Amino acid sequence: MRISTRARYGMRAMLALALDQGGAPLSVKEIAERQSLPEHYLEQLITPLRRAGLVQSARGAQGGYVLARRCEEITLLEVVEAVEGTFPVEDCDCPAGAPHLHGFCLEHALWARLKQTVDTFLGERTLADLRDEALCVAVAPVYDI
Repeated sequence: MRISTRARYGMRAMLALALDQGGAPLSVKEIAERQSLPEHYLEQLITPLRRAGLVQSARGAQGGYVLARRCEEITLLEVVEAVEGTFPVEDCDCPAGAPHLHGFCLEHALWARLKQTVDTFLGERTLADLRDEALCVAVAPVYDI
């Protein structure tokens, strides 16, 4: 199972804003530079994040983007769904119209349960959790082993 580029980049953009929460608005260029993201790709992600009410834009010379809510109030599931839609999972690969054993498809049931688990995991974690993990990694001592 892989997380899409849109979802990864969307979370990284939101992380940049969370790390700078309370500061001046960040331009798309600044977010892209801070997170090593392609600027043109990031421009495509900002609009759905804004429409979902996760970021706000500020116009003018010092304009850019800020979080629309506190990072403790934004779940990672909201971010993923804003840029990706509902989190995609694989469906069964049974031939169309093929009967399932007693009306049950094991593969479909497993993928549906996995989606539920992923949604719960992302729904229970906030942007603040992601920010805190990033800050811990940034200040953790590096040992030469």
